Amino acid sequence: MKQKIDRQTKVRASGDQMSCDLDGEAAVLHMPSGVYFGLDEVGARIWRLLEREIRVEEIERALVAEYEVDAGACAEDVCRLLEEMRDAGIVEIVDDNGSRPDVP
Repeated sequence: MKQKIDRQTKVRASGDQMSCDLDGEAAVLHMPSGVYFGLDEVGARIWRLLEREIRVEEIERALVAEYEVDAGACAEDVCRLLEEMRDAGIVEIVDDNGSRPDVP
């Protein structure tokens, strides 16, 4: 079973992907599977934040500061999107040492 992503989870963009900016939106391709992920403006902002290891709560704080969004709804939506991105192979969960806990 895959680890649930919560506010304390640290995540980053996977090395197995390629992405590009599309006029404020983003397209991400998981190279091994060929799965394509399209992101709207807010999703693209999250994607830019994933260029470094970051805790989910930091992503939420950035979004609440930049957009008119309820903090509780934002937390749920961000976790759900990150789980979808993880399942697509474009986001990795990392521990505090920079390791992936799901890889032996």
